[in-house]
Amino acid sequence: MTHSLPVLPALSRRAVLLGGGAAALSPWLPRARATPAEPKATTLSAAPGRAALLGDDAAETAIWGYDGHVPGPQIRIRQGEALQVVVENRLDQDTTVHWHGIRLPNAMDGVPGLTQAPIRPGERFTYAFAPPDAGTFWYHPHAHSLEQLGRGLAGVLIVEEAEPVPVDRDLVWMLADWRLTRDGRIAAGFGNGMEAAMAGRVGNLVTLNGTIPTGQPVRAGERVRLRLVNAAVARIMALRFEGHHPVVVAVDGQPCDPHEPEGGRLLLGPAMRLDIVVDMQGEAGKRYRVIDDFYDGLSYPLTTLAYESGPPLRAQPPDTPLRLPPNPLPKPDLATAECHELTLEGGMMGGGTMMGMGGMHGMGGGAAWTINGSSMTGDGNAGMPPLFTLRRGRTCVLTIRNRTAWWHPMHIHGFSFRMLSRNGVSVPHRPWSDTVLFAPKDTVECAFVADTPGDWMLHCHVMDHQMAGLMTVLRVA
Repeated sequence: MTHSLPVLPALSRRAVLLGGGAAALSPWLPRARATPAEPKATTLSAAPGRAALLGDDAAETAIWGYDGHVPGPQIRIRQGEALQVVVENRLDQDTTVHWHGIRLPNAMDGVPGLTQAPIRPGERFTYAFAPPDAGTFWYHPHAHSLEQLGRGLAGVLIVEEAEPVPVDRDLVWMLADWRLTRDGRIAAGFGNGMEAAMAGRVGNLVTLNGTIPTGQPVRAGERVRLRLVNAAVARIMALRFEGHHPVVVAVDGQPCDPHEPEGGRLLLGPAMRLDIVVDMQGEAGKRYRVIDDFYDGLSYPLTTLAYESGPPLRAQPPDTPLRLPPNPLPKPDLATAECHELTLEGGMMGGGTMMGMGGMHGMGGGAAWTINGSSMTGDGNAGMPPLFTLRRGRTCVLTIRNRTAWWHPMHIHGFSFRMLSRNGVSVPHRPWSDTVLFAPKDTVECAFVADTPGDWMLHCHVMDHQMAGLMTVLRVA
């Protein structure tokens, strides 16, 4: 199912592709990793910087980035290893860092007003936690999040399995979406009310690891673990790997039954991640396109798999298993579960009219969306009332109904959902997700164990939708 969007102004010959850059050539990885250092400590500075979004031969674009770069530094730690990150704010507005998908103490979750005081300009805050789950995660602001994420503040956090996964290379593709002016600057206009009631701020340039494509070098016969991260503020992506058969091995960092995606299409809403394994069985010296065709009539080549010349690494794919080791997620007890329903409403409907939102109340103006008739706007505020309270350790089954005409990637903080059904049909491959993509009119049933106390946010990760009310709070006590 696709959704149409208006075509935005072209930037240049390169940007006409609407396509993002290639990962820098990564070093060939051995089959075993070096032993990680003792508990990892690092510093991140949220600061202005410049980035070659349009390629090395074009003028750099003024961005906001961690340590002044996009993407921010890639953090890699071993499963269960303690991490301490000192975040310095060198912006002229408040910020925080949310560690997306990580199960961590509530005080480390990075929501201003709800879990911590915002980090003021010139101040710093120390985050400390030990991720219990291996997988692909990421970090981004949760203050002024539409603008800060839209200007480049995002990075990847990789939690490596206790034992190495047998692949030849482990690559990250962090995808980001930008709205640039014709002279290559980030366009103003964050928080446009009309966009907030529709698909959100979809840009006119997609980058991959911070630049436009030059091709991903690969070698025939190798097996690659590719970690896909959608760090866009609103753009949904559907990737097809021409001539290849990617196998999904993890969703939002959590291992699943290895499977080829339905129709060969890897669907990634904002904030979602997919770990795939690709056996490079193409011909040496050839290029194979990776195409994003989510939006009707706006298909474009994201990048290419550029095969080196020379003999293949091996003649046949390795026979090692693709299944990743499970993470220690608490198993929901459906027989004793507490059941709740969430209904998403609002937004622009056909004919340019707003969907009725009677009974709406909330945390401020600018609301276009509701959850169970209430809107919470912005990024997080002190005193946000919980929609309901769960007893610690209790299983919760959530039925979420999207009664809008728009797609919504709904993200829960602090937990992962066990996916049960979509529109009355059991979800295959036993996935867990922290960000569930809803098509218009979808109904999804999912479950989780409320094992960590605190006030936890649940919101749409189309950032315009969150800012315009599609957000609520669940309390675990």
